[in-house]
Amino acid sequence: MTRRAVQTSNAPAAVASYSQAIDTGHLVFLAGQIGLDPTTGEIVGGGIDAEAERALRNVIAVLDAAGLSMSDVVKTTCFLADINDFAAFNAVYGKFVTDPPPARSTFAVAALPRGARVEIEAVAVRPEA
Repeated sequence: MTRRAVQTSNAPAAVASYSQAIDTGHLVFLAGQIGLDPTTGEIVGGGIDAEAERALRNVIAVLDAAGLSMSDVVKTTCFLADINDFAAFNAVYGKFVTDPPPARSTFAVAALPRGARVEIEAVAVRPEA
């Protein structure tokens, strides 16, 4: 099995002992992405809608660096700091996923890094060559 780190400056840099993603050659495992602007390093303003969109754009940037897209995503795990944001988050999320949408779990958590309201991690499958 190959194990290669995926890194792009188009998504926030890893700030601890983790990679933006790990590519095994067949599966790509993305670390959680929050609504950080990769240019400023700050959480975007505008509430859950803006944070969800930025987090998804960060996911897309990491997928792109791995040579993949949202249509290759088979599973996401989504974390919300407030479960009351579920409907708003889901509306934004739905604009980014392809049909059929990936399997998904969504959890309410006590807190997220940097005071974020949402974090999204994903698993993608590399199409057969």
